[in-house]
Amino acid sequence: MIRRIHLSGHHKEALRTNLWLVPAIEVLAALGLFAATSVADRAAYHGSFTLPSWVISGSADAARQILTTIAAAIITVVGVVFSIVIVALTLVSTQFGPRMLRTFIRDRGTQLTLGTFVATFVYAVLTLVSIGGPGPGGPYVPHIGITVTLALTVADLAVLIYFIHHIATQIQLPEVIAGISADLSAAIDDQVDDGAARPGDPSASGVLASMPWPGGVVEVADSGYLQYVHRRTLLGIATQAGAVIYLRYRPGHFLVQGSPLATVWPASAARQVADGLTRAHVTGPYRTLAQDVSFGIDQLVEIAIRSLSTAVNDTFTALTCVDWLSDSLCKVAGRWQPARVHRDRTGAVRVITSEPTYDRLVQRSFEKIRQSSRGNPAVLIRLLDALARIMERTTADDQRQVLLDQAAMIIRASEESVPDEPDRADVRRQYEAFLAVHAQLGSLPLPTPGS
Repeated sequence: MIRRIHLSGHHKEALRTNLWLVPAIEVLAALGLFAATSVADRAAYHGSFTLPSWVISGSADAARQILTTIAAAIITVVGVVFSIVIVALTLVSTQFGPRMLRTFIRDRGTQLTLGTFVATFVYAVLTLVSIGGPGPGGPYVPHIGITVTLALTVADLAVLIYFIHHIATQIQLPEVIAGISADLSAAIDDQVDDGAARPGDPSASGVLASMPWPGGVVEVADSGYLQYVHRRTLLGIATQAGAVIYLRYRPGHFLVQGSPLATVWPASAARQVADGLTRAHVTGPYRTLAQDVSFGIDQLVEIAIRSLSTAVNDTFTALTCVDWLSDSLCKVAGRWQPARVHRDRTGAVRVITSEPTYDRLVQRSFEKIRQSSRGNPAVLIRLLDALARIMERTTADDQRQVLLDQAAMIIRASEESVPDEPDRADVRRQYEAFLAVHAQLGSLPLPTPGS
């Protein structure tokens, strides 16, 4: 049961990021609907009940013509929808970066649109082939099926209008950024809910220092990005082997085949752990947000860096990315305490994992944007404003120190790269406003801009 629950987290991400699952479910629903309407039509054909007045009536030839026309029109629209999706994906890859493609493939609106049209086509074809030849009661005509097909066609028109509006809205850059931020926020909530370090837990560095190095080594079986770690499965493996496992990498890291993946104590248990470790983690050709919040941050940072390049020079997009990054880091502040030391039911330490620290998340969010925005006072000011918002949410001195360090580097970049004194003065005023926020909260000494 435990393994099933943890596998579902990875499987949920894998199943959502495709264009076939939702259409397949809708096709199965269409098959069920056809079976139900076919039973009703057969009962009406044999005189079990009288069809309501709103059910479409007509000859078998007329029914064939209607259904053939609808099926041909629907499959044509399906081709148009697929073409629009491909064009949108090409545009996304070109303007926003290839890593944004997965965000668009995960979109439920696109998946539901494709599924609705394909399901209608399948239902129309099944209804068409069910029309029978002459019989004792005359030709069998599925009147209810034809009526339902026409109703589905009207619904498809509404879905088509929705899809055109949806795709036109979806490819707008603010919507792209907000969508990535929403996924990132959900990933942060999942990570926080997955388990935080408890006050009595020993530090990972202390536990590792007490271990008799070098220990046994488990090597990476397949190259690729570490996408998911089934921590409870890993804990069960360590408990069964009576071992302590130190997983060297976290989701988001790239693994090279043959390199050390985990260290095991005692070393004699390494082979037993290696046999089970393959089912305790998932690797693949790309990163996902399932346990890798850094990936969501990197996506926003990538869009910001592209917008600040000389080829694009879109300052306002970079400002939007900074705003949403500050939103995500505000959610992290005070909540980000992932457990690295995991115990079994007896309280014995069994698993030590690697997790991104709060410091690293902040640095990942601001450093590359700061480096790319040298000489751009608007972005530097917005970075300081974002740091001030995050500072208001912090609960510990070490978190505030990270923000102070980032702000000091931003003001130094401004003094070194912004050519006009009035612009540098604007950045300094924002820096002073940031320090004022810290002065209301913290107990740390204020850094000097040149330190």
